[in-house]
Amino acid sequence: MKYIQRFVLTLVLVFGGFFAVGAQAQSGSAGADPRLQDMVLGKADAPITIIEYASLTCPHCAALHANVLPAIKTEYIDTGKVKLIYRDFPLDQLAFAGAVLARCGGPEKYFTYLNVLFAQQRQWSGAADPKAALVQIGRLGGISAEQFDKCLADKPLGDYILNSRLEGTQKHNVSSTPTLIINGKTESGVPSLDELRKKLDALAKS
Repeated sequence: MKYIQRFVLTLVLVFGGFFAVGAQAQSGSAGADPRLQDMVLGKADAPITIIEYASLTCPHCAALHANVLPAIKTEYIDTGKVKLIYRDFPLDQLAFAGAVLARCGGPEKYFTYLNVLFAQQRQWSGAADPKAALVQIGRLGGISAEQFDKCLADKPLGDYILNSRLEGTQKHNVSSTPTLIINGKTESGVPSLDELRKKLDALAKS
């Protein structure tokens, strides 16, 4: 069973970029490190913007990514109605390390890594050696242990992730995860799919 799981994860990480329609880095200048920019799903000119602040060790965030966001992506993001900006709000060192791994792969694989990290949250965060578990996930997507260590030691990368949390607190009053900012309005907690659909549909009509 473990071999099958690894094979599936390998396929997702290697080919996932083809399915992450609209994934892009945004708000960076020419020549900037692409890892140090907003990671965005959707069209830049989408009329509705969702900013998600989340922690990779937060079970409620994992539930949002498993039960709500896939349908939102299909119905609203892929159709050009919504763009989603994901911002790190690590609640602990493990979440920070996971955020480093996701960004270490660059924009093309970012959301694929993010999805795997949330889907496998219990396994890697609860492992006897969480770093080794993260290294294994990284390897499946082409990031070696040495590359991961280099990213962990990359001060600009670490500062970017920590500043994302600081900005969330100072600019949007984020105090828990997940927190969604929908067209500037802060929504804490995990909305149901129907609740989020109603809010997005109302904004689309306004």
